[in-house]
Amino acid sequence: MAQKIRISPDLIGGDVDEGYGKVADAFRRNLDSGTEVGAAVAVYRDGRKVVDLWGGYRDGNTRTPWEKDTIVTVFSTTKGIAALTVAVAASRGLIDYDAKVADYWPEFAQAGKGAVTVRQLLGHQAGLPVIKPPLTLADIADPEKLSKRIAAQAPLWPPGTRHGYHAVTLGWYESELIRHADPKGRTLGRYFAEEIAAPLDLDFYIGLPASVDRNRVALLHPFAMRDALLNLKTVPPRVAAAFVNPFSLVMRATTPAADVKGLDELNRDKLRVLEMPGVNGVGTARSVAKLYGSAATGGFDLGLSPTVRAALEGPAVQPTMGLRDKVMQFDTSYSLGLGKPTSTFVFGSSDRAYGWPGAGGSFGFADPETGIGFGYVMNNMRFAMLDDPRHVALRQALFRDVLGARTQI
Repeated sequence: MAQKIRISPDLIGGDVDEGYGKVADAFRRNLDSGTEVGAAVAVYRDGRKVVDLWGGYRDGNTRTPWEKDTIVTVFSTTKGIAALTVAVAASRGLIDYDAKVADYWPEFAQAGKGAVTVRQLLGHQAGLPVIKPPLTLADIADPEKLSKRIAAQAPLWPPGTRHGYHAVTLGWYESELIRHADPKGRTLGRYFAEEIAAPLDLDFYIGLPASVDRNRVALLHPFAMRDALLNLKTVPPRVAAAFVNPFSLVMRATTPAADVKGLDELNRDKLRVLEMPGVNGVGTARSVAKLYGSAATGGFDLGLSPTVRAALEGPAVQPTMGLRDKVMQFDTSYSLGLGKPTSTFVFGSSDRAYGWPGAGGSFGFADPETGIGFGYVMNNMRFAMLDDPRHVALRQALFRDVLGARTQI
């Protein structure tokens, strides 16, 4: 984790609509607290941008300021973007959530996976959180090789009985599903770029193209793995211990490739340019909030069908053996590639909300009850499971102090 940096108020940019000043106050307190290096938060409500703030440093080492167009890797917050991409494809009739994955991608049926449904796959119930033997970056860069490798995997548990966080692998399986269902054979990253990002003018990328100026990309300041053991007040001891054990299921599930050695490598461009739709999206808080804001207000500019909107807002179809996550070792709720609120991970104003956070602290979600789309991104990575105190403070300010919602975060 980067050393605490004192951030001058002069390094805060952007604006908020009248009535949303409490969110700006919370953002300023985060920057004052020394828990940020650089960050941005944005909120759309009923299709209109009402909060757009950024501040601190794009690079804490050189003290280069975070600008309006700074972009940053958001890790698993990308999962929400990927899930909405699948939702668009489903709305267009390319994918049925209750069909078998093998109906679109016959090779997937290997190793006893023939009956796995799209809904089970997106719900982290397919038993495929790790690839054995581990992939390399060269494997990931070769779409055909990657497709064969992941299709051949055998489930770690009977699909549908348990769920376990497919931290990295889910995005690749989603991409192959899109690629086989799309008449143009596009990967998820390309489908998102052409069918969603371009029409909505989103500054967000899954596989960072060469055309994007690298000087816009924020430098990540990773936490040290020992921070896991210093966080026992907020992280269960068994989970914290697993994060420092390279042979644990959670560590194997969260390592993108065998030749990625340590968190410091996350700033390598070789990782950013690959399509890893579960973990390596790069973009702005504004774009995350705009996409979720569109979905929260009916998704008309996304083209979401009424059936898909109802599915996104409805309850998760849980595995038969309950909510305990086989990988993360605590209760979670997954639906259609997104997270749903639980008693221990409360967000939005009702159980209609959906979204997902990313490693280090980023978060994006839709709250259809209030028409809210929320996006928070940062470059000072902290060790937290789901509720990073920084976005909790911002959500409290928005839902409790501005909206007066009964569920304040």
